[in-house]
Amino acid sequence: TFEEIFSIFLNDAAARGLADKTLETYRHHLHCISLYFDITTPLDKLSRSMMNEMVVAMRESGLAHNSISSYVRVLTTFLNWCRKENYCDVEMPKFKDEEVIKETYTDEELRRLLERPDPSCRFSVYRTWVVINFLLNSGCRAATVRAIRNCDVNLEQRQVLTRHNKNRKVQVIPLCREMVKILREYQLIRGGTSDDFLFCNECGEQLTDNALRQGIARYNQSRGVSKTGTHLFRHTFARKYLMDCGGNAFTLQKLLGHSTLKMTKHYCAIYDADIA
Repeated sequence: TFEEIFSIFLNDAAARGLADKTLETYRHHLHCISLYFDITTPLDKLSRSMMNEMVVAMRESGLAHNSISSYVRVLTTFLNWCRKENYCDVEMPKFKDEEVIKETYTDEELRRLLERPDPSCRFSVYRTWVVINFLLNSGCRAATVRAIRNCDVNLEQRQVLTRHNKNRKVQVIPLCREMVKILREYQLIRGGTSDDFLFCNECGEQLTDNALRQGIARYNQSRGVSKTGTHLFRHTFARKYLMDCGGNAFTLQKLLGHSTLKMTKHYCAIYDADIA
């Protein structure tokens, strides 16, 4: 069946070293696809018209355009693999992507978020303030930030080494002078060994993805900022770099850790309205 072969596809992807997050996305997308297509269908009965009907059903249900696009990309990857492994020769119909203007934090919201918290605040509030400063200094992804250890921080050279990146490459993050000052103070308060995670919970353990998201959400709301997206800091960093600093796509590619210019060009394209 479609479902059984998809399971073999997942095993193959895991054996090839694909990231856990990617495998998790594939599994989640299969569940969502099953709401519009019978995944117990024998693969040798699969046809392009079935795939067309599935996409039409998604559109008629009111599913967001980019959600459909995401499911189609996963199915395209799966069916390309199926053809290579001689399971079937069905091709996924192309689905046109829709450009979306990404939301970012406004200058007023950033002013509120970057205002230093009261010295008597809880460690979790202070840590979140430091994390937000770091996200705006670096444009890092949340998963990258959570994986930084004390030993990765080199304040003398004003840089942080990040090892847990989406493209699995080690990256050097430059730090501005203000960020060096903030991290120097934070490390004195945080303490711990060189192998401990830089941004920890109140027990000194690595922050979970959910704890980081919830911490930022509570912090933002306490400052009167309704936006709470962690990834919005990455988009804000890119926009600030391009719009306020007159940056270029090639340097932004390096700063964001993109393997190719394709995704970086996407970041540049979504700010065309601002440029106008």
